[in-house]
Amino acid sequence: KSVLEKSYMVFFFLMLRRPPRSTLFPYTTLFRSLDRQDRVTLGMLVSEVTDKLLEIQAFEAETSSDQMHGLHAALMRMMPHVTVQEPEHAYMLVERFSKMGTMIDQAAQRFREGLTKGHTPARINIERSLSQLDSYMETPLEGDLIGSIGAPADWDGEPEWRDSIAVQIKEVVRPAIDRYRSVLREELLPASRPDDQPGLKWMTDGEEMYSKYVSIFTSLDLTAEEIHEIGRHEVEERLPREYEEIAARALDISRFGDVLEALRSDPAMMYLDAAQMFELAEGTMTRAMEVVPDWFSTTPNATCEIQAVPDAVAENEVVAYYMQPAPDGSRPGIYFLNTWNATNRNMFEAESIAFHEAIPGHHFQLALAAELDHLPTFQRHSVSTAFVEGWGLYTERLADEMGLYSTDLQRLGMLSADSWRACRLVVDTGLHYFGWSRRQAIDYMTRYTPVRTNEIAVEVDRYIGMPGQALAYKIGQREIFRLRSEAETRLGAGFDIRQFHDVCLTSGSVTLPILNELVKDWINSAGN
Repeated sequence: KSVLEKSYMVFFFLMLRRPPRSTLFPYTTLFRSLDRQDRVTLGMLVSEVTDKLLEIQAFEAETSSDQMHGLHAALMRMMPHVTVQEPEHAYMLVERFSKMGTMIDQAAQRFREGLTKGHTPARINIERSLSQLDSYMETPLEGDLIGSIGAPADWDGEPEWRDSIAVQIKEVVRPAIDRYRSVLREELLPASRPDDQPGLKWMTDGEEMYSKYVSIFTSLDLTAEEIHEIGRHEVEERLPREYEEIAARALDISRFGDVLEALRSDPAMMYLDAAQMFELAEGTMTRAMEVVPDWFSTTPNATCEIQAVPDAVAENEVVAYYMQPAPDGSRPGIYFLNTWNATNRNMFEAESIAFHEAIPGHHFQLALAAELDHLPTFQRHSVSTAFVEGWGLYTERLADEMGLYSTDLQRLGMLSADSWRACRLVVDTGLHYFGWSRRQAIDYMTRYTPVRTNEIAVEVDRYIGMPGQALAYKIGQREIFRLRSEAETRLGAGFDIRQFHDVCLTSGSVTLPILNELVKDWINSAGN
């Protein structure tokens, strides 16, 4: 049977039961006739169907009112980067805008349905969403963020088309956003969970919902208790020793607590302005590209540009993120820097963030995946969070091996990022499984990372609104390093880091169990 036919069979099996994550290709008797690429493709189909079913079972649509993946935040983040290539498509987009009010109203209705089941939001998430919505509604219609779409090149019909978009924004989109805002303010906010009960632990069906998110975002069979202990070991035992060793050279300070305080409070550690943020990011990316051939044999054709996070969402956004290129090549990969309150952001993290988000991190990973024409379209654009974010965190450490950190102070930025992600294992499980308060989460991260308090608060509120997502980074990084260590041990002098990176990157964004099988196949074939 074809891969598609077998995928339908798998789907119906999945409707009856969820396959164990440790099994790469469930129902293996069905798939033995497939070659490796088709098995990976089918494995990814199985994973995507499984995760979608889990999202439904976790009532994801009823609880997505937060400032990170709420519909309003997605529209504000994505729409300014849409570029229309043909006039015909531009007018089709006007039609889509005319229906956007229905979509926004439906999202609000799902939130109402969640309330009837006891699926209440956390108060801090609604407050942050309302801040975003108020900021958007206060902006002038001219230059509206959601309506700021790129037009076809050299099109004489652009002015008329933009007038049509403006009409839809004024008559459809903004009124719907205002109704959506009213639901959040008048219905969700009064029912929301307070700061001492922000996690899923305190919500109806919360513990069961969280177990599903753990599975979605790690792709491994791990319990919340196991993840919590992994994080505590990293945060409380391993990383402090590394901080002290590097800080003795960089700062002439060796006591862990003093190191964190110096990094957090010394004004010399902060950016001078937004321009310096861009200057450091550009220099870091240029330096990385110079040594890439020694470490990677396959890289994307797409370029990576740096842009500022849109002002309307910047105050409640993370410090940086990456957007992969448009499938048609009309938009490059974009490394977004959050320049809001730039002088209160840590400059010593500049390099590690650029390595993670851009080169050799997400840009090499996601832009390359989109260019793998031999893979099915869905596979080229899939996002397995544990692999995607694990790769980003892996490349922060890899960059040190590549000799890319310019100073020991920037290496402390690498440790800051690592301890930050390890803290997430403790804090995310603490909030959603053990019932921590928001203050407990903030205090824990303050005690074990040099991240500034304003950023910690934004991060913790992100974990509250996106249960389980924060687990992906450290779990994925650990698994990639484990697989690399196994390959180095078994292949000895025959190990080639470029080949290992090819194995990691040339099948798209796979789940960690599939990556495990790919690496084992490579080890076996390379060792023969």
